[in-house]
Amino acid sequence: MVAFWILAPIMVIAALGILFVRKAVHAALLLAVVMISLSVLYLTLEAPFLFAVQIIVYTGAILMLFLFVLMLVGVDASDSVVETIPGQRATAIVGGVFLGVLLTVGLGQISLGTAVGLDDANSGGNIQALANILFSKYVFAFETTSALLITAAVGAMVLAHRERLTPKATQRSLAAQRLVDYEESGAHLGPLPPPGVYARHNAVDTPALLPDGSPAPSSVSRVLTARGTVRSAPAEADAIEQIEEQLGWAPHAGRDGAVPASTTEEAPATGGDHE
Repeated sequence: MVAFWILAPIMVIAALGILFVRKAVHAALLLAVVMISLSVLYLTLEAPFLFAVQIIVYTGAILMLFLFVLMLVGVDASDSVVETIPGQRATAIVGGVFLGVLLTVGLGQISLGTAVGLDDANSGGNIQALANILFSKYVFAFETTSALLITAAVGAMVLAHRERLTPKATQRSLAAQRLVDYEESGAHLGPLPPPGVYARHNAVDTPALLPDGSPAPSSVSRVLTARGTVRSAPAEADAIEQIEEQLGWAPHAGRDGAVPASTTEEAPATGGDHE
């Protein structure tokens, strides 16, 4: 009872906020507050199955799907006040009155003692009682609902399907298109050169070197170039020479014919005949 008196005002305020807020995302977040509060009330009424379903299915799956769709598609505040369905307002009023009458009758039965108490309904366990009702008295309605959900999912996929207007590009057509682009605009035929000047350094901010020794601008991201964080190839070469001098290594053979000092020592002789 304490949880009800704490959560009931929060649920009423959040439900009223859904009606009066201007942004659809805010309305969805307020709806999440109502659903989470309702799940807590289910838990206090000794209905753990409905508590888990309310959290996992409605709040965690369906409502998050609404939020993702709203954030991806985007809904302007002026669109929410336009009635796209004729008679939408009248239908909403009739549905609200019907729901109010239904809640009043349910509360009246509980107050007058005509309804079955929770102790009697959950005498064999809440989940066991729900399973007994769903698969015995209401099995036809339960299976009909599952078939309806499957039909709705298939219908959504059919509506979202779009017929391809152009043939799917093959590897041969893509190669031919690259040649056409190279002839028209000089675009690179193959993949761009990867970054990195030396084998020991492949950072994304270090440009590759062309055959003439100049850096390849296309090997570095344009974002790094715009930020001015691209490293210089000569600076990298000087840094490597400094490291080699500190370690006592000889310069690379590729530059002045020498090899590292560790490789100039004679290899130890090995005994035995070799085939």
